[in-house]
Amino acid sequence: MQRCLDIAKNGLGTTRPNPMVGSVIVYNNKIIGEGFTSKYGGNHAEVNAINSVEDKNLLKEATLYVTLEPCSHFGKTPPCSDLIVKHSIPKVFIACIDNNEQVSGKGVKKLMDAGCHVTVGVLEEECKKHHKRFFTFHNKKRPYIILKWAESKNGYIAPTTKKEQKPVWITNEFSRQLVHKWRTEEQAILVGTNTVLQDNPSLTARDWTGNNPIRVVLDRDEKLSRSLSVFNDEAETIVISNNDIDFSQHVAEQICHVLFQKDINSVIIEGGTKTLQTFIDENLWDEARVFTGSNTFKSGTLAPVFKGKLISEEKILNDILKIYEND
Repeated sequence: MQRCLDIAKNGLGTTRPNPMVGSVIVYNNKIIGEGFTSKYGGNHAEVNAINSVEDKNLLKEATLYVTLEPCSHFGKTPPCSDLIVKHSIPKVFIACIDNNEQVSGKGVKKLMDAGCHVTVGVLEEECKKHHKRFFTFHNKKRPYIILKWAESKNGYIAPTTKKEQKPVWITNEFSRQLVHKWRTEEQAILVGTNTVLQDNPSLTARDWTGNNPIRVVLDRDEKLSRSLSVFNDEAETIVISNNDIDFSQHVAEQICHVLFQKDINSVIIEGGTKTLQTFIDENLWDEARVFTGSNTFKSGTLAPVFKGKLISEEKILNDILKIYEND
């Protein structure tokens, strides 16, 4: 099952909104096939694992391991559970049940009804953490939310004044490249009106190979010019305005509802402080990734205020990256 987890990560950023599943097939204590979920619309992990087995006759005496319950419904592809039954695989070990109401328990039932011996709960907690985006989307009816910002050594995310309509860099080039990597891993990226006006960001993954996230821009009064970089053709852009939500109350909750309706299962919120603080104050966040640079500003916009459980800390040259969980 650990091998399933390891290879499942190969699907990060490409399977969305499907979960990134890993599957391994074992015969006589030897791995004879493995696979992970293809890009959205392609084969699921179990199908790729079965297809990778050279001698299909061995499947009748093999064991299949998978990080998430095999699907039992027709979507972009046929049900994985049907293929497992078709090849008469006698044993299946599943890490955790799929809580999507289209599947939840039905895949297991279909396998057991066909005579397959099914075991559920192998490395369950590790796999639930791995599938955090998928489970958050289906359990909480909102995307998995990652807050991200960089602050100066004395706690500012931007100076009071600047000469150009572009970001004032707080972190080094390696930290910025890491942020671009993160952008390829999540389905969407969200910023507020002031960030667009002040920095004119493109919000793409220019420094990393991968998919650009969907850009979500808060523009309450629809005053942003379509000539700004967030409206170029490098990625899809969703604008949330007064026509979509009521900006006078529970703004973060309403944004989450809009994104859920659009099947967006994860989002990085990159600012500014007002937007970040809105999600913090409504307790709608799962991770916070906070860079601290080595420079200082005399005055400026203070970083958001929050409480979370520190889960990791590392140095990236002269920058410090701390990652927190909402506990």
